[in-house]
Amino acid sequence: MSKFKTVADRMHQIIIAPVISEKSTRVAEKANQAVFKVARDAEKNEIKRAVETLFSVKVEGVRTVNVQGKTKRFGRSEGRRSDWKKAYVTLAEGQEIDFLVGGAS
Repeated sequence: MSKFKTVADRMHQIIIAPVISEKSTRVAEKANQAVFKVARDAEKNEIKRAVETLFSVKVEGVRTVNVQGKTKRFGRSEGRRSDWKKAYVTLAEGQEIDFLVGGAS
């Protein structure tokens, strides 16, 4: 028995947030890709299904990267940021996700 009530709940748990940075913007323009912060236990086929369903786009491929958390100092004490997973989602020709509007165009 899954800890999620429905498949839709799991899809909303997989995609945490879009990654908005210079690199992700450059990749979006050059290679027609979108970059997302995703759940650490998410698999590529789950990410593909979630993006296709939530944004109504056609996904050609998914590449994932496990990002190691940085060590940071806070005065004398030292802390560590959490590890996280990043997904580069390649969209089909002519497909696009506009994060400012919140939907696909």
